[in-house]
Amino acid sequence: MVTVLLFIGGVLFVAIGVVVSIALHEVGHLLPAKLFNVRVTRYMIGFGPTLWSRKKGETEYGFKAIPAGGYVAMIGMYPPNPVDGSVRPSSTGMFQTMATEARSMAHEEVGPEDKNRVFYALLVWKKIVIMLGGPTMNLLIGIVLTGVLLMGFGSPQPTTTLSQVSACQVAYGAPEPTDMAKCTKTPAAAAGLLPGDTIKTFDGRVVTDWAALTEWIRADAGKTVEMSYQRGDRTITTTVTPVRTARPVLDANGNAKVDAGGRAVTVEAGFIGMGPTSVLVPESAAAVLPAVGNNVAQIGGVVFHLPQKLVGVAQAAFSSQPRDPNGPMSVVGVGRAAGEVASMQQVPLSARVGTLVGLMAGVNLALFVFNLIPLLPLDGGHVLGALYEGARRTIAKALRKKDPGAFDIARMLPVTYVAAGLLLVMGALLIYADIVKPVNLFG
Repeated sequence: MVTVLLFIGGVLFVAIGVVVSIALHEVGHLLPAKLFNVRVTRYMIGFGPTLWSRKKGETEYGFKAIPAGGYVAMIGMYPPNPVDGSVRPSSTGMFQTMATEARSMAHEEVGPEDKNRVFYALLVWKKIVIMLGGPTMNLLIGIVLTGVLLMGFGSPQPTTTLSQVSACQVAYGAPEPTDMAKCTKTPAAAAGLLPGDTIKTFDGRVVTDWAALTEWIRADAGKTVEMSYQRGDRTITTTVTPVRTARPVLDANGNAKVDAGGRAVTVEAGFIGMGPTSVLVPESAAAVLPAVGNNVAQIGGVVFHLPQKLVGVAQAAFSSQPRDPNGPMSVVGVGRAAGEVASMQQVPLSARVGTLVGLMAGVNLALFVFNLIPLLPLDGGHVLGALYEGARRTIAKALRKKDPGAFDIARMLPVTYVAAGLLLVMGALLIYADIVKPVNLFG
């Protein structure tokens, strides 16, 4: 019963955290819009029927039934009809009709007194500031939470004490055989090492750092070396021969590198089959921004290869293939992971809370990166439209031509609808996969 309650608590932590993150994302749009005197009619969290709202000044604030996002409604998002300055259709084509209807909605609440308060009339840089406000807010949340994690809880650092000793030699990433008769002992198991042993020396060198020990083992493939370890109050000396096998290539942080398809990059190196325990070590403020940068780069890699990643998700969801632990997840998958973390009663409470904080930091950094994709209806698409407007105005000025005016982003609505449809399909696929074939983050 306690485990179930803890699991639910972890899920609620993520659910509330996501809603707060969305709310602050929209605040990032709201504040600069009001600063630049754009009339904001609605600030809503969620979509669908309104559950609760209250009007303050000229803006209605509220919550809607489906907590799958949010929006800030600003008047005059699209300029009037470029032909006659109205919002009436200039033709009966499908795309023109779509654009005209969007313009009409954008001008429904525009009055004569709002001439200088419409979004489309803003200077380009002000449009960009408003549209980047939301992603920037998620970035700031991610930085703050990463700081809380690293400086308050600490990051896991490997020690020279063993947490596990693999019994069988298997290919990297493959499970150990169930038939122990087919098991070839790892060098560590053959040498008699056990979890809890602390490595003291390796090939005549004193062991104080796990990363250095890993490099020594990798370099000594096929070579029999002397190793000593402490078990209780005894120091035991033995010999071990690292086997040459495929091992992951590690980055500067000790994490396995992956290729464009999400597969681990491997190299032939020495291996003896043991893993370290880890302890949380608080870090200084100087470590926060580099950690955020690494996280953003990893998320960016996933987003850049998103079509390929989604194919892998679909294949795993409808077959016996495992999910890529480095692939995308929906909020359902993140909530499940949070529930698993919260219910691990054998793990210290501080470590569980720290992991949950890290999950929410990752969610906000993912929102930051994802919203920068230069496609409507995402914020990056609006930024791209503003940049295009600025570029063509600059070119027209340089050529001494007439100012072309605000770019009519309503012309991009067909692309917007296609992109929105793809986003819905992607979300449905990820949610389905997170239910039937969830990512296994914790073994």
